[in-house]
Amino acid sequence: MLEIMDTTLRDGEQTSGVSFSTQEKLSVTRLLIDMGVNRLEIASAKVSEGEFLTIQKIAEWAKVAGHLDKLEILGFVDKGISLNWIENTGCKTINLLTKGSLKHVTLQLRKTPEQHLKDIKYDIFLAQSKGISVNLYLEDWSNGMLNSPDYVYYLLDNLKDLPIKRFMLPDTLGILNPNNTKEFCTQILTRYPKNHFDFHAHNDYDLAVANVMSAVEAGIQGIHVTMNGLGERAGNAPLPSVIAVLHDQMKIKTTINEKMLNKVSRVVETYSGQTISSNQPVIGENVFTQTAGIHADGDNKNNLYYNDLHPDRFGRIREYALGKLSGKANIKKNIEALGIELDEKDMIKVTNRVIELGDRKEIITQEDLPFIISDVLNSNENEKKVKILSYALVLSKGLHPTASLRMEIDKKIFEQTASGDGQYDAFFQAISLIYDKLNKTKPILTNYRVIIPLGGQTDALVQTVISWKFHENEFKTRGLDADQIEAAIKATEKMLNLIESM
Repeated sequence: MLEIMDTTLRDGEQTSGVSFSTQEKLSVTRLLIDMGVNRLEIASAKVSEGEFLTIQKIAEWAKVAGHLDKLEILGFVDKGISLNWIENTGCKTINLLTKGSLKHVTLQLRKTPEQHLKDIKYDIFLAQSKGISVNLYLEDWSNGMLNSPDYVYYLLDNLKDLPIKRFMLPDTLGILNPNNTKEFCTQILTRYPKNHFDFHAHNDYDLAVANVMSAVEAGIQGIHVTMNGLGERAGNAPLPSVIAVLHDQMKIKTTINEKMLNKVSRVVETYSGQTISSNQPVIGENVFTQTAGIHADGDNKNNLYYNDLHPDRFGRIREYALGKLSGKANIKKNIEALGIELDEKDMIKVTNRVIELGDRKEIITQEDLPFIISDVLNSNENEKKVKILSYALVLSKGLHPTASLRMEIDKKIFEQTASGDGQYDAFFQAISLIYDKLNKTKPILTNYRVIIPLGGQTDALVQTVISWKFHENEFKTRGLDADQIEAAIKATEKMLNLIESM
């Protein structure tokens, strides 16, 4: 079976501005293993004392859990210094970084190929004496195949029979395309049929996933990926996209549990601080959202606009956007999801109002529909049962923020004051105290996101998007205001009214 090696915690950490803490690295390691990743490259040797202690902790956990053989550390040809570092962490595999192009040997190391080969052999045999497995990177291999293939073959001819578990072929600078990726991988696999080869893609030309596909078509036995495509410069091949291509386009089975992809992706997004593009395949927020009304109409008529990327495969749901492109079918899908029935005449009225709001660039969500329907149809059925009447937020240096709140629930007035870790937290704690006294169940906040327009000034409108879980229901509410806390409070009021009908 094709091996999936994830290097989020090593190569992914080379993304500008990304640094994972000890607990974050351990958490991601466990999640990736639970998801079915076969191998993990979790660090580079000799980085820092803090990194050493982190890897020790991960190795301790992995040994007890029976996963120590899945952990790999990037090491260097340095007369055993990296090997000693890895040995002392408790890990058992080195990914030995060698030079895969003549330029790198002669210009960076300032050595001859013969000298470099001698140094490599020294570390390989030293690793063997320490009981450490060796995988061997050929750094800049793609340039080596383009400009100095004789050097690449010289190195492999002299290493192919040594105790090396895997040879790893990186497109270090992301210069390959699907055609020469397949050509070069085929040449290597034909010449060395008894050896195991991995392919490591970079995304500088946005071809990483396509190049992985070509390498697998050539017969490569392992591929390297990162969650969310993290990595230096334009990043690496993103694991979710690669898995979708392998499973659907190539009909290749892997050990990856697809339903965990979105969850793990969101954890890595949070830890890395690198926001996932909303249209990123498989994991982007909008990739399972139909916008055009004609698409929703087609879905009603035997799923005409579905492909094999069903959202439920990845633990997600299909949504239908609301805005000026919405037709009756889009709005009907959203209204049905809310359990509301409208006749044809009322549906037209609601559709026209949604289009009008979309033309004004107002943000409309499924959760807004009951209020739009109420407004359009002059119905009292969906009147607000919960109203935030007034509040005061206090932020003082050296003190916990506090919030004083006055709200109406079923036409009864309640007041409460609470403190919290932030102004919004204090506000929500005040609501919680009121709901606890009333023995009313409140939802769990699962995600809080603030969206500020690019180039926005201090008075720019801010959208706050809050994700909630209430019993078995998961949903989002949005608020829009020049102040992000005010926007969050508006989103919270929407949520409180929604759960009243659940």
